[in-house]
Amino acid sequence: MSSNGNVLKKLIMNKRKICVVVASRANYGRVKYLMKAIQEHESLELQLIVGASTLLSRFGKAIDVIKADGFNPDRSIHYIIEGETLLTQAKSTGIGIVELSTAFHDLTPDAVVTVADRFETKATAVAATYMNIPLIHLQGGEVSGNIDDRVRHAITKLADFHFVATEESRERVIRMGEEPETVFNYGCPAMDVLTHESLDINNAIMEPYSGVGAPIDWEKDYLLMVQHPVTTSYGQGLFQVNQTLDALCEIPNMQKIVLWPNIDAGSDDVSKGIRMFREAGRDTDFRFFKNFSPEDYGRVLINAKCCVGNSSSFIREGSFKGIPTVLVGDRQAGREHGSNVVHADYDVNEIRDKVVQQLENGCYEHDELFGNGDTGIKIANELARVDLHRVKRLTY
Repeated sequence: MSSNGNVLKKLIMNKRKICVVVASRANYGRVKYLMKAIQEHESLELQLIVGASTLLSRFGKAIDVIKADGFNPDRSIHYIIEGETLLTQAKSTGIGIVELSTAFHDLTPDAVVTVADRFETKATAVAATYMNIPLIHLQGGEVSGNIDDRVRHAITKLADFHFVATEESRERVIRMGEEPETVFNYGCPAMDVLTHESLDINNAIMEPYSGVGAPIDWEKDYLLMVQHPVTTSYGQGLFQVNQTLDALCEIPNMQKIVLWPNIDAGSDDVSKGIRMFREAGRDTDFRFFKNFSPEDYGRVLINAKCCVGNSSSFIREGSFKGIPTVLVGDRQAGREHGSNVVHADYDVNEIRDKVVQQLENGCYEHDELFGNGDTGIKIANELARVDLHRVKRLTY
């Protein structure tokens, strides 16, 4: 082998292997630009594990979007038990730990990246910790309703390094006993999508997404509804989603875009409510979609006249672009947000009135609460620099 070949081989061997686990469509939107930054960094090697609902057609099969974006997963892992109940959610977490442990053993990463607060995130965190692999946690330190709140903070205590999205979150993680030099506030990588991609929307761009329901003209005004189940009020999803759907029926002369719920416990109840609504013939100006690419979801969100439901994207991406938002229920209770958000209970009249109020208000000012669009590169640079093998200590 030539001397140049030896140098190249040494450089490749010395690269840090950063394993990113993507286990939901929302996960991917959050970390796409971090994955790109790792892939392009001269000192890092991207490893990618794709699993859980990203592999399932009824949740939009996000793995197809991931591959189309040029990422080739090192492992694709099925570990979702069907049913979307509290029992299947707990069992899926356990299977995730088993399957991810094997993948980590095979791939031997230098660090594992996990995102936010979902049960799949918890599986990743437990597997990496017991495999003695440094754990990198994104979006820790936030407060919300739902079981996500407890899961998020539990992962913080397992993680070795924390890349939070706001200064308030950074301070909270430090108060939880994490060493300040391991906690970085570079914002949320989801903002990178909104900064680096064209967000114009028209019928030609959105033509690949068929959906079901009433015809949609993307060049006319529309509302965006994304409503997920709330684990801590399991069994009430049908009532909750019906309140929002009924409220939107009372907003005339406005198209409504509805995105399918995530795979959390109670998803079947929310999905049932949507199906019953359609089958009753009430979807005269509603169109329903399973999934969008991160860029196209960004287009759909920031061009909406108002967002309605309980998605954290309404808080993050919504505040960045000042999109009027009505947060329904308590799934995001206590979460830090910008001026674009108003809250409503699960009540038809209150939801309708708040939507009308937001439509009359119009767009809010741009808010960089969750970053300014260069998060992925900053995190990648930090991952190349930090001492991954420091001993984690409690600071109190």
